[in-house]
Amino acid sequence: MKNTFRILTAAMLLSAVTTTAYSVELKFASFTPPQHTITASVVDKLSAGLKADTNGEVSIAYYPGGELGPGPLEQYVRVVQGAADMSWGLQGYTSSQFPKSMVAELPGSIKPGGNGYDMLWNAYEKHLASEYPGVKPLALWTSEPNIIIMKDKQIRTPADLAGLKIRVAGAVAADVIAALGATPIQMPIPQVYNALQTGLIDGIVTGASAVADFKLLEVASSYTIGAPLGRIAFFTVMNKATYDGLSDAHKSAIDAHSGLGLSKSAEDAWNAKANETIVKLKENSANVVIELDEAGAGTFAKITLSVAEAVLKKVNGADILRDMRGE
Repeated sequence: MKNTFRILTAAMLLSAVTTTAYSVELKFASFTPPQHTITASVVDKLSAGLKADTNGEVSIAYYPGGELGPGPLEQYVRVVQGAADMSWGLQGYTSSQFPKSMVAELPGSIKPGGNGYDMLWNAYEKHLASEYPGVKPLALWTSEPNIIIMKDKQIRTPADLAGLKIRVAGAVAADVIAALGATPIQMPIPQVYNALQTGLIDGIVTGASAVADFKLLEVASSYTIGAPLGRIAFFTVMNKATYDGLSDAHKSAIDAHSGLGLSKSAEDAWNAKANETIVKLKENSANVVIELDEAGAGTFAKITLSVAEAVLKKVNGADILRDMRGE
């Protein structure tokens, strides 16, 4: 009996040690609230895939709302330093680090019917990998097309923007807005609500999904749709050392549920949220929704597409764009 008891006890201890050794909880940091689009399209999708493929051995602990540290600009560094295992952010918030990735943001870069996630991954190995030191990119994608969101003014032509203060996410949008005659103000999206409400800025350029995700409906009154203003690029990254330290089986699970598939999930969700938001904006008579016709969009295109050409020359981006498009 004593021997049997010892054998059973040893087996239980071995089982406990084995379970502990192969149980991995990865911390995912986010600067946005839990209801943001990133949660369902990236965090939940990745978490479900990892749990299923590893029998629950790999899980994700989600920390939204800046619980692991505030500041949208610090998300990438937070992952590199190991304060979080995973996070997401905008390349534009630290534009100088991602000049090649941000080629996908340029007006006209994404052809009609194309998408940003394919473009970014098409160029990743050859052109973009060096922009992501210390991390393993899990998803790369772009937003829906940018629109103009204003508090008190209506924008129908480039001249309507003259002298106004317009918030932008990054350097590409800043060049576009400056060319249109406005003053670009670069700030993280969580600060936009108060800035628009208090008059620190007159309007913003971003995707329509942000209206829902950040409650901008409460402080904005007009929305101009159809001007070629480019898009916004995003990343989800994982600490490279953490990834390298996983078992081969766990690495395989992460590989299987990241990359192109996870990127598509994110971009599809951004577009779906934008389309849903625009429908709701039109249904509310308190909003002015200006949909530019071909001629109206063309007046913006004459300016914004020339900006795109200039930026491409500045970063020697012709080859990058060609590879992004798979040409």
